[in-house]
Amino acid sequence: MNVNGKSYRTIWPAVHSSDTICIIDQRQLPHNFVIEELTNLEMAWRAIRDMHVRGAGLIGATAGFAMHLAALEAQEKTFTADLEAAGKYLNDSRPTARNLGWAVDRILQAAAGVDTVPEKRRIIYATACRIADEDAGFCRKVGEHGRAILKKISARKNGDPVNILTHCNAGWLAFVDYGSATAPIYAARDAGINVHVWVDETRPWNQGAKLTAWELQQEGIPNTLITDNAGGHLMQTGKVDVVIVGTDRTTHTGDVANKIGTYLKALAAKDNNIPFYVALPSSTFDWNLDNGRDIPIEIRSGEEITRVSGVTDAGTSESVWIAGRDTIAENYAFDITPARLVTGLITERGIVEANRESIHALFDDMQRQGDHHDISPPI
Repeated sequence: MNVNGKSYRTIWPAVHSSDTICIIDQRQLPHNFVIEELTNLEMAWRAIRDMHVRGAGLIGATAGFAMHLAALEAQEKTFTADLEAAGKYLNDSRPTARNLGWAVDRILQAAAGVDTVPEKRRIIYATACRIADEDAGFCRKVGEHGRAILKKISARKNGDPVNILTHCNAGWLAFVDYGSATAPIYAARDAGINVHVWVDETRPWNQGAKLTAWELQQEGIPNTLITDNAGGHLMQTGKVDVVIVGTDRTTHTGDVANKIGTYLKALAAKDNNIPFYVALPSSTFDWNLDNGRDIPIEIRSGEEITRVSGVTDAGTSESVWIAGRDTIAENYAFDITPARLVTGLITERGIVEANRESIHALFDDMQRQGDHHDISPPI
């Protein structure tokens, strides 16, 4: 997607060397656009854990390239053990996003299929690149399928703006390109459909305020930032036509884990008869979990709630207290939206109802094999 008119992905191998992986340090946005170079496993782990990168698809792609860096560091005599240890290390960085463990497992399976260490390193790098390419391709297809939803709403409104409510950032910054929740918005814009986006600020990291609003501005999409608590009011007053969010892990029965506060938006949408869609590539499905209550919920530092970071008028970055220094805060990063509140799941294969039967019918080849498969049909 575009940054100051130039096309970027969120992660890519450096031109000068595939031993270096470039990312956009999202902690610096929207005030500074900083490209960071990752050259070892530890740097990649910290990039995921400390949210230099975030979002389901991008975490998965970063994990793939992190395993590539780990393979370069692994000793020839203990290569397999070193690689497996790297995978376990990465899995501990962020527990909720399914794409992380999925990418690690896919790399380990690919490496297991060849004999020599040089060949293992080659196939690991190729698989990491393929994971990134597939993520971008799947998100593009998500956009094409989701565009139909916005087209119908636009026709019903005789071309007046379609008002879409988002939560957190499920844009191209959360994936390799296009995004999940934003992909239908970009596809609709490209088709000449008039759209406007209500952007939840999404405390405590403010990914909506810092990332989604910036991203939409770069793409020329009309958008308005709102407080997290304003969504219900906008729905009650007829200012929201559809809610589209992303997800970090979705069970094969349709329960959705997403950024904290998503459940409340789904409840408000249900009460006001507003469609609530979840956009995701199939790599985010968890084929081994039946119930969303079993998805591990990451609990982060309470200081993310009691402190806030920003840029002063003088251009300096500062972190300040917004609560008393002795305030105890519990910082849940995600919540679970049950399938009954989800109008549909927008995937790269089409829009599907959020229930076991419909999901399994659309992804029969995947659910029969569980998570242990190569999810690369033509895109």
